[in-house]
Amino acid sequence: MRKGIHPENYRMVAFRDMSNGETFLTRSTANSKEMVEIDGETYPIIKLEISNTSHPFYTGKMKLVDTAGRVDKFRNRYAKHVEKTAQK
Repeated sequence: MRKGIHPENYRMVAFRDMSNGETFLTRSTANSKEMVEIDGETYPIIKLEISNTSHPFYTGKMKLVDTAGRVDKFRNRYAKHVEKTAQK
């Protein structure tokens, strides 16, 4: 490996899956302004849309998790696009 290209500031960071509330700790260099207390220790927290605890591939459930209504937003935008192209 080349020297001097990898970050040096790895620390414990909490990651929270917002679709199911699952939180896990791992080492990371990700920055966060929010903090969370776990087992009496304070960690920076990174919020995730989906993780291995909620992804259909890992859970075996073929259910679409939509925490922010993004699928609906896409469908609305797509419908508007289709209407505009149909009017031309």
